Amino acid sequence: MDWNFNCKINKIFIFFYFNTSMFNETKIEKRVDVDTFLDLIKNYKEEDIECTIHTFFRLSEKQRKIYTCNELKKILTREKPFLVGIQYNKNYAVFYKYENKNLKMILNLGNRKVKIVTFYFIEEWQVPKI
Repeated sequence: MDWNFNCKINKIFIFFYFNTSMFNETKIEKRVDVDTFLDLIKNYKEEDIECTIHTFFRLSEKQRKIYTCNELKKILTREKPFLVGIQYNKNYAVFYKYENKNLKMILNLGNRKVKIVTFYFIEEWQVPKI
């Protein structure tokens, strides 16, 4: 195959990938003031915060014993994030320094419940510049 043809195919793939709705939905639309977010979270009781089946899907069995739903609730209710944003899909992306690592938590805030959609540790270069 022609090298130019392969380059064109790659450019089309990259354009398609970055313009698909899934990629754009999880992109942060706007920054939220950390104190405003903390005030919002204070409106929920700890029993109003729940994990979903999806919350732990990235983890091994060993990690699931360390990072439990209760541990995530404690982080959410007791720790102060260093960055908060609202994604295009209206979920909150919340970033914490936790155990000397960057923890990214994705939350769905409803009228009565907070759902921890997922969470994972990220590298410094993966923290968004918003």
